[in-house]
This record gives sequence, structure tokens and C-alpha cells, in this order.
Amino acid sequence: MIPKKILLNIVLLFSIFFGFSQNGKFFDKATEYYNNGEYSKAIEQYQQILDNGQHSAALYFNLGNCHYKLNAIGPSIYYYEKALLLKPNDGEILNNLSYARNMRLDAIEEIPRTEIAQMYGKVVNLFSFDQWAYIAVALIFLFVLGYLSYFFLRVANQKRIAFIASMFCLIAGAICVLMAYLQHQEFKNNNPAIIYTKEVKISSEPNKQSEIVFTLHEGTKVNVLDKLDDWSKIKIADGQTGWLKSDNFKLLKDF
Repeated sequence: MIPKKILLNIVLLFSIFFGFSQNGKFFDKATEYYNNGEYSKAIEQYQQILDNGQHSAALYFNLGNCHYKLNAIGPSIYYYEKALLLKPNDGEILNNLSYARNMRLDAIEEIPRTEIAQMYGKVVNLFSFDQWAYIAVALIFLFVLGYLSYFFLRVANQKRIAFIASMFCLIAGAICVLMAYLQHQEFKNNNPAIIYTKEVKISSEPNKQSEIVFTLHEGTKVNVLDKLDDWSKIKIADGQTGWLKSDNFKLLKDF
């Protein structure tokens, strides 16, 4: 008789394998629908993959493409932005996102950043914090190999090269750990969302009687600062803040 614990592990492994197999079929079917111009059906197939708990930059990118083809401004920008969170600075995602942004009604000028701030942002956001962490682990592994080589090699020049290489990997690994930390802090402190409503009035206070300070339209990116009941305080790229009902936007980090 098979022990209960082993049986549960077998069932779990089978479920994982079956899930990946099913998701692969959904993805292939979605691609087929997309190539035939049946974008709504392709979205349904991609949504099945999301419902199964799997997500990736490629999946969100394809969803963005489908919604863009249907002229759905908010959803297309939303999914492109989600793809960009998982794969920062990807040229193809950025290119399609720029096309989708051109469909928005709101033209908000961002607060100018210094050259140092721009450079810092480019370096820190070169990879996601997960990617920085993976690179750090790989470099630390190389450091260990290099350091062991230093002890076991007999030729002086080889020992010198192994030592220098190991120290380089150690320093580079430490820098990657720092980048992962900084990127993670930036990720935590930023709570972006995309406006899904065609047009929404932004109030000065979280109530219907307060003054309307400005108006936003579908597809505009905001940063959620605070929440009070069913109201949320948001900030836009030019620094303006205000309150709106929380059902007017979708958070980007709701993975």
C-alpha cells in the first residue's frame, strides 16, 4: 500500500504537470485566435491561464496587444504596465506601451528629474529586484568557485587571476544585493494603478460634496497614496493629488 504522504506528493506533481499542460493548450489556442483576428476569444484563453494562477511578462504583454487591437485604452495600458513590472526596460513592451499611451486623452507633464535622479532610476530599474537577486546569487557562487580555485591552484599567475576574479564577483554580488534592496524599496513605496473609467472627477476630499480639482480619463497612470473606506487618494505625474472612488482604477501590483 502506498503511504499517504507519498500519494499526496504524486497527486501534487500530477496536478502541477496537468496545470502546465492545460496552460500550454490555452496559450496555443490564444495565439491561434490572435493570428485570426479573434482578439476577444484570445483574451478569454489568456484569462484562463491567469485564473489557473500562472502569470508572466509574456502573458500580460499578449493581453495588452489583444486589448490594444480592440481599442480598449485602459486594459491595454494596464497589461503593458504589468508586463513592464515583471520585465523592466524591455524594448518591445516599452514600444507598444508608448503607442497605447498615445490613445489617452490626458497629457500630463511629469515633474522634471535631475540627471542624477534619471541615471539612478535607469540603473536601479535595469532589472526587477528578483532578477537582481538571481544575479547576486550567481556571482556569489562564482566567488566561492574562484576562492576555492585560489587555494587549490599551484601556479602563481593562475592563483592571482583566481583571487582577483573571486574578489570581483564578491564586490559585484554585493552591488547586486544593494540594487535588489533599492529596487524592492522603490517597488514597495510605489503603488501604481491605471484609471479604468472613461472619465472620473477627482475631488479635494473623500466625499461627494467636495470641490472637483481636476478630471482624469481612461488609461491614465496614478499612484495610490492612501485609502479611506471606498475612497482612495491618488497622485499624478505632475504632482497633483486628489480623491476618487476606488472602483475607478485597477492596481498594477495585484499579482
